[in-house]
Amino acid sequence: MRRCAISVPANIAEGAARRSKKEFVQFLYIAKGSLSELDTYMELAHQLAYLPDHETVPPIFQLMEEEDRILSGLIRHNA
Repeated sequence: MRRCAISVPANIAEGAARRSKKEFVQFLYIAKGSLSELDTYMELAHQLAYLPDHETVPPIFQLMEEEDRILSGLIRHNA
């Protein structure tokens, strides 16, 4: 889960350092893939009761949804 979470901003940064918008968009898609992978692990951990069923879990899912919308917007803007 940590690897997925770290991969999202790392791929955004790497894509931003590339020379073309096409490469940037490619890395944004990779970041979305890592975010999706993290979402899957979070959902599994929650369903298997590895995560507490507290008030902290829903905001994490909301933050991931927001990040997905931001990435989608960046992709649309740069495609």
